[in-house]
Amino acid sequence: MTVDAHKETLDFQAEVSEVLNLVIRSLYSNKEIFLRELISNASDAAEKLRFEALTDDALYEEDPDLRIRISCDKEAGTLTISDNGIGMSRQEVTETIGSIASSGTKKFMQNLSGEQTTDNQLIGQFGVGFYSAFIVADKVVINSRRAGLGEEHGARWESTGEGSYSIETIDKPGRGTDIVLHLREDDQEFLDSWRLRSIISKFSDHVALPIEMIKEEMPATPEEEEQEEEKKEKTVEWEQVNKGTALWMRNKGDIKDEEYNEFYKHIGHDFEDPLAHVHTRVEGTNEYTTLLYIPSKAPFDLWEREHKHGVKLYVRRVFIMDEADKLMPNYMRFVKGVVDSDDLPLNVSREILQHDRKIDSIRGANVKRVLGLLEKMAKKDAEKYQAFWDQFGKVMKEGPAEDFANKDKIAALLRFASTRSEGDSESVSLDQYLERLGEHQDKIYYITADSLSAARNSPPLERYRKSDIEVLLLTDRVDEWLMSHLTEYKDKKFQSVAKGELDLGELDTEEDKEKQEKAAEEHKSLLDQTRQALGDTVKEVRVSSRLTDSPACLVVDDYDMSQNLARVLKQLGQDAPMPTPIMEINVEHPIVNRMEKETDDERFAELAKLLYEQSLLAEGGQLDDPAAFVHRLNKLMLDMSN
Repeated sequence: MTVDAHKETLDFQAEVSEVLNLVIRSLYSNKEIFLRELISNASDAAEKLRFEALTDDALYEEDPDLRIRISCDKEAGTLTISDNGIGMSRQEVTETIGSIASSGTKKFMQNLSGEQTTDNQLIGQFGVGFYSAFIVADKVVINSRRAGLGEEHGARWESTGEGSYSIETIDKPGRGTDIVLHLREDDQEFLDSWRLRSIISKFSDHVALPIEMIKEEMPATPEEEEQEEEKKEKTVEWEQVNKGTALWMRNKGDIKDEEYNEFYKHIGHDFEDPLAHVHTRVEGTNEYTTLLYIPSKAPFDLWEREHKHGVKLYVRRVFIMDEADKLMPNYMRFVKGVVDSDDLPLNVSREILQHDRKIDSIRGANVKRVLGLLEKMAKKDAEKYQAFWDQFGKVMKEGPAEDFANKDKIAALLRFASTRSEGDSESVSLDQYLERLGEHQDKIYYITADSLSAARNSPPLERYRKSDIEVLLLTDRVDEWLMSHLTEYKDKKFQSVAKGELDLGELDTEEDKEKQEKAAEEHKSLLDQTRQALGDTVKEVRVSSRLTDSPACLVVDDYDMSQNLARVLKQLGQDAPMPTPIMEINVEHPIVNRMEKETDDERFAELAKLLYEQSLLAEGGQLDDPAAFVHRLNKLMLDMSN
């Protein structure tokens, strides 16, 4: 077979060279992190080989003992990290190393601006761990060959990280990858064997793969050195420098919090400690071990369509699948960790995994453990739970729609802003709302809006505020989706204050109802004339019982789509028709009184349209013809000045 061995020089992606500079600056205070990242990548390569070799033993190439080797050459000033894992072809090297991770370079750049460039956690979240090599190296060389390809299909990648890289085809006898770091003069400390061993012990002791270094010997005496020179060159002896045991298989009582945290950083490619973890061993008909973490910070790609889950699947300590979405529901995609099963067959495939009942059992148990962990956190450490909610609350709101079986548990963990809460924080639980419930209140009231200020100042809230009735303020896009599936909590139904007739249950007196009916009869002419002036823009015009300060407001029927939801769907590119609103008029308001006395039909129609348009703006809508609105407003102001 003919191999294209030409060498070519290519430019990085437009933003990559800039990213490299930012990576170097952002991690400068913790240089030793680079070794952890490169070891993690080597470990992943070995796991991928194990997985592919389940169906093709030939990939081992008569070298089944997987390992990572770290060596240094003080004279050359180089540090080499080698593995005999899956390796990369020339094309894979170009695609993997020549571009920033799939999470998106542009978004990465956006979030590495200003003061955020000092935030270490950004690096791992965007899968750019390899580039941390340039923290300590002014040149990096990669020699790699994919398992299963011939020796002549090796690839060499080389770059100084300044805007371009070269790649060529080489002969490489062994599979796997060698990363050679040409260390900067200021970073020669990483050529010291004991310094490297301490870093490995600190960050990578838990890696379930032998990490080997050349065995250190005691300094020889002059006589021994003389004898040694007379001997033939000694064979290099390698020794394992990490414990190499899977952390999740150890007894919980023997594991320190620091070890849990470092393991999380390894599998989560994060630079911060997790918020919490749960470690469980299940025995019986379905035996498995789980170690699950809740991160302290949300990744920037949490809402990306291609965002991947963070749970790894092992079977009897053999890696099977990364980012196993079947082990955790989508609303818990922020969870990181490991699931190691003793019962699933080693030749389990992705297709089998999707239909295996044991996986469903593990998934269900994982959900309960995470929910239990969050429940415990919410009860015992409200401050820590609030930190979790601020990071992952929007994702948790997807839960009631996705996980009906645990809907009530998820609902108890939800947090909202309300008319009684201060600031912008979502801190009110449904249980707290129910504790403050009035004696005769039988519903949980809420309102959806584009922003918190729009929700707080929404005209439909006026009667509720006057009656001291707490209303939940929902301002996230996902809230509309949430409330369409969360219809009640502990036998209390949810009710939008901007839908249907005002219904305060037992809080509505017979006197109030009679007053409403009398007002509707007395002002029937006003309602009819307003309805005629507005035409098809409204479904109905009626006397309002929910307004106290505003002249008018717009609401929809109980079973109609809310106008806020319609706007959200439109922003998302959905062709959702806007619902025809109902206009409610406060007949006690001076502006409405002025309208009712107007004898000129044309002026009345203009006033009615102005009333409708300002109501639309007040509830966050957009005018079809803003210029016409301005024209009417200007005309009214001129008439008033005459």
